[in-house]
Amino acid sequence: MLQAVIPQERFNKEVISKDSLTKEELSASILTQENDSLGDFKMMLPQGEMQLLDRVVHLSKDGGNYGRGEVIAEFDIHPDLWFFKCHFPGDPIMPGCLGIDALWQTLGVFLAWQGHSGKCRALGVSDVKFGGEILPDTKKVQFHVHVKRIIQRGMTLALGDGVVLADGQEIYSAKNLKAALI
Repeated sequence: MLQAVIPQERFNKEVISKDSLTKEELSASILTQENDSLGDFKMMLPQGEMQLLDRVVHLSKDGGNYGRGEVIAEFDIHPDLWFFKCHFPGDPIMPGCLGIDALWQTLGVFLAWQGHSGKCRALGVSDVKFGGEILPDTKKVQFHVHVKRIIQRGMTLALGDGVVLADGQEIYSAKNLKAALI
């Protein structure tokens, strides 16, 4: 695992000043073993099949329900995604835990976009409610996080509440998502 800590002054100010990120910008910003030059905006997020964000359509430092930040990311659903093949054969659905992981990834993008540095880690969540499913015929999933608080004490911790929407309909909610850059 890459152990780099990203100096804040090395972030690409042009990307940080944007209020959205395309798939190409998001992919170019993910720190990998092959792409560890630290020259631009970089964040450590899951890669490959575990990267659950295709683009970030909204970033705000003072928006959201709490006035402390808001981020909305999207993921395109295709019937041939890996999890549909194994969860469950004959009754395919996206595992709910992947939706929660995507909310943590979304919160991690927000922290990096704000200029904080380090490796992103999911640290917890409370009061998760599942009220629907993501099926192979779903087209687009949105991950909407309202930042409640950012705490800096040896690491940068973000707390937020989030919802997952499948084709515009809320299907999951999570309170007190915790993600940190360490």
